[in-house]
Amino acid sequence: MRRPKSGGGWKAIGYTLKLANRVGWLPLWKALRSKNACKTCAVGMGGQLGGMVNEAGYFPEVCKKSVQAMASDMQGAIRREFFEQMDVPRLRALSSRELEHCGRLVAPVVLAPGSKNYRPISWDDAIGKVIAALQTAGPSRSFFYASGRSSNEAGFLLQLLARLFGTNYVNNCSFYCHQASGVGLSTTIGSSVATVKLEDVEHADLFLLVGANPASNHPRLMKSLMTVRRRGGKVIVINPVKELGLVNFRVPSDVRSLVFGSEIASLYVQPHIGGDLALFLGLAKSILERGLHAQSFIDAYTEGFEEFRAAVEVTTWNDIVERSGVDRATIEQIADLYVAAKRPVIAWAMGITHHLNGTQSVQAIADLALVCGAVGRHGAGGLMPIRGHSNVQGMGSVGVTPTLKQALLERLEQKLGVQAPKSPGYDTMACVEAAARGEMEVALCLGGNLFGSNPDSRFAADAIHKIGLVVQLSTTLNTGHAWGTGRETLILPVLPRDEEPEPTTQESMFSYVRLSDGGPARFAGPRSEVSILSAISRGLFAGDKRLDWNRLANHAAVRQLIAELIPEYAPIGQIDATRKEFHIPGRAVDHYRFATPSGKARFRAVSLAEPRDGNGSTNENGGRLTLMTIRSEGQFNTVVYDEEDLYRGQERRDVILMNRDDLRRRGLSVDQRVRVRSESGEMRYVLAREFDIRAGNALMYYPEANVLVGRDVDPLSKTPAFKAVSVIVQAEEPVSLVQSENAQVALASAASPHR
Repeated sequence: MRRPKSGGGWKAIGYTLKLANRVGWLPLWKALRSKNACKTCAVGMGGQLGGMVNEAGYFPEVCKKSVQAMASDMQGAIRREFFEQMDVPRLRALSSRELEHCGRLVAPVVLAPGSKNYRPISWDDAIGKVIAALQTAGPSRSFFYASGRSSNEAGFLLQLLARLFGTNYVNNCSFYCHQASGVGLSTTIGSSVATVKLEDVEHADLFLLVGANPASNHPRLMKSLMTVRRRGGKVIVINPVKELGLVNFRVPSDVRSLVFGSEIASLYVQPHIGGDLALFLGLAKSILERGLHAQSFIDAYTEGFEEFRAAVEVTTWNDIVERSGVDRATIEQIADLYVAAKRPVIAWAMGITHHLNGTQSVQAIADLALVCGAVGRHGAGGLMPIRGHSNVQGMGSVGVTPTLKQALLERLEQKLGVQAPKSPGYDTMACVEAAARGEMEVALCLGGNLFGSNPDSRFAADAIHKIGLVVQLSTTLNTGHAWGTGRETLILPVLPRDEEPEPTTQESMFSYVRLSDGGPARFAGPRSEVSILSAISRGLFAGDKRLDWNRLANHAAVRQLIAELIPEYAPIGQIDATRKEFHIPGRAVDHYRFATPSGKARFRAVSLAEPRDGNGSTNENGGRLTLMTIRSEGQFNTVVYDEEDLYRGQERRDVILMNRDDLRRRGLSVDQRVRVRSESGEMRYVLAREFDIRAGNALMYYPEANVLVGRDVDPLSKTPAFKAVSVIVQAEEPVSLVQSENAQVALASAASPHR
């Protein structure tokens, strides 16, 4: 497959036109222009400013991913006979893309114990089954999980249901993506979110992009990077992989960029996978050794500096260079550019957080900003975790976490007379491991794909299968409905946000809360998430007078309760009357006021961990590689819309992308079948291909390669190391024609848990 010369551009426009032909031009245009927040990434657009408009008022803001998500919701309904013909073994034979394209879920279905087929079930019976299962299991054997697709209203009700039920086993998908950002930032600047707004990004004079590929995963951010360059700013990309869209991108909504292309990276640096912590320690060391740090800012607004300085001083340059994979001259070049910048922004994604030291890497990023006084004042730059799903940040804000913020906890108890459970909550991995021990009887999943998001796919499937009842609120089919089944499984069809009967709210990565109008349902049958959760709660808490769950079936009533209980969300209480969207007060740090107990930011003294086997170390097996799992530009999170990865020039997903030298060292040729093994699992008959990645490292697609990812987690954030897997790559034995055909079957289920 031939790679384009730039990301975005005419191919992105052509893809949109192809989808428009499939679902209808006028219906797609109306859907994209409706006053609803975008369904995909957390950069955000839409809401009351109108579809395809961002919070700065720019039009048109749209990307391939938002069109893909909208087109998916506009596909036809799954017919009743589908589940009669497609039993679970047949569903397991389908890829993520094939499951997604089966159509919209429009009626509840149940997979009964011992059955191989889902069968229809009435809404009343389905809700009754959930209530009975929760009552039987009790709070200590039930957990609640939410994706970032849902609304603030639904997320708030989910966690409220869980707390009143008596458990803190409530969590969201951030534990498998950006939890390290939240923990790292909270322990340094006291806030778990970005310190900048969209306007700060576009006025930055230096944008340091680390471990992220927005060209594929957050395309609308590319216009902001283009704007930085046009204003005379610099963009430094730090990524082990040379990503096409980060070199040159054609922004479809900008004529000049569309025609001529826009250079994105001023400097492109390729460290080892996991080398970022060493790199940021090196940047701080370079600045401190030359006395370029902002001492007056440090003295007035921070604490813990001397301990931090000592940790940096004992870290040797030899260790920094070896562990980062970046030479000292380049590190000092980056340091000089950062020190010279007046409005630098550091942004990162899961290339930083998907490691066993992800939290420490985020702390090291914050340390660098503090060393230069580049955080805490409007217009001074700041810190920017690039969040994934459209409302994942909102889920955390409204309490979908194992541990509630103190302010919410106190108000919950004072205003509602509710005694919240005091037992420690479980993060996502802890819930799955508890299920594996046979300690969970009910799992209620508000969107997402819990199975597909988990490391160690075989373990995850076995663990989830031990749960008595798994309830999944979904719009379309995914691998979780095939592999992530309990002893009994319910699929409850829900409405996407542009079909909600009442308005909902979502929060962007810039802490901007949007109001989505909803709209007419495309099919009879699916229900709003709030209506389902309130119905479950009415039955579960029958006779309990603490809350009026009939009233809380109304979205505006839920918003009123959110405003009363969550101080920073107070403006949401008036949003139905004013229709006024808002930035959450205090999130964009200003006037050097930090949300820590002392009011000062705190340096964290981080150090390099012991090196893990990887990065090309030699052994009798030909040398291990450090593998990172990646998403393509044809997918969003676990949802695969297209098998092709246009920007990387891949027409399929059963590949391992390696440096040319690593192929040569193993005596491998391009498109040769290989076996990839880790401590957790293996994948067979994978195609080895050449790619521009730092030697000693490799790439494979998520979630298929989750079978290789171990269950160890960052001790601080509980996030698995999806981007730091030590693997061995070996040639498969030559096969006959018949064996080759069998190998193709194996390829189709390369990551299947019970393969």
